[in-house]
Amino acid sequence: MTATTPTWDPGQYLRHSRHRARPFADLLARVQEIPGDPARIADLGCGPGNVTVQLADRWPTAHVTGYDNSAEMLARTGEHAGPTAGGGRLDFAHADLTDWAPAETYDLITSNAALQWVPGHLESLPGWLDALSPGGTLAFQMPHNIDAPLHALMRELAATTRWKGLIGDDALRPTDSVHDPLVYLDRLETLGCATDVWETTYLQLLTGPDAVLDWVKGTGLRPLLTALADDPDARDAFVAEYRDLLRDAYPEKPYGTVLPFRRLFAVARRKA
Repeated sequence: MTATTPTWDPGQYLRHSRHRARPFADLLARVQEIPGDPARIADLGCGPGNVTVQLADRWPTAHVTGYDNSAEMLARTGEHAGPTAGGGRLDFAHADLTDWAPAETYDLITSNAALQWVPGHLESLPGWLDALSPGGTLAFQMPHNIDAPLHALMRELAATTRWKGLIGDDALRPTDSVHDPLVYLDRLETLGCATDVWETTYLQLLTGPDAVLDWVKGTGLRPLLTALADDPDARDAFVAEYRDLLRDAYPEKPYGTVLPFRRLFAVARRKA
């Protein structure tokens, strides 16, 4: 979804599945009832499908489709696909969110921690809202912490003389990849939605050695690891330097390592 399209590692991503799934549960808690019965639901950027199942749990008769552009992630969704206990269905399909255009009407379109990888996602919102049933909902959440040390240190290290020639700018998520919350509120309200936008900072308690590095290896570091994949020595050297910076920024305590993580949420209900 960026110029350097990341190669994803589902196993690494799922190492912190509890922390990654919690914001989606918090997002869905603010979604009111949706119009369809059975409902039609899309999950944009579904990853390995472990959080998409929350949609089937909440709306057990719904037909839920998770969309993702990573073959590695989609390969892990098979364990979740098929009929659901409530009589609905859960399936998955390939799609690139940079140009995904709904081919049918949905009662709910969701996205969990994916739109930050989609340049120009604001311009996609009108088309996605048009694909909602009257009274349907668009709900998404994204990390809003590009200024946090784990990102700032990555950018600063990549810009040093040693690494600048090996790591292009397209291997780092742009600092404007997520907009101010007011931008989303204004856009969604202007498009005629009843809108709820908020932020939450989670104090994620991570355990294990170099826990913050282990976290970011599953997400924000993926484009850079992909860019250096053909030079394993350089990749490992960069990771070692970055690890040392993270150790200073996020010191390990006897009970674990605290990673403050701010997220942006938006729930927009199309007026009936």
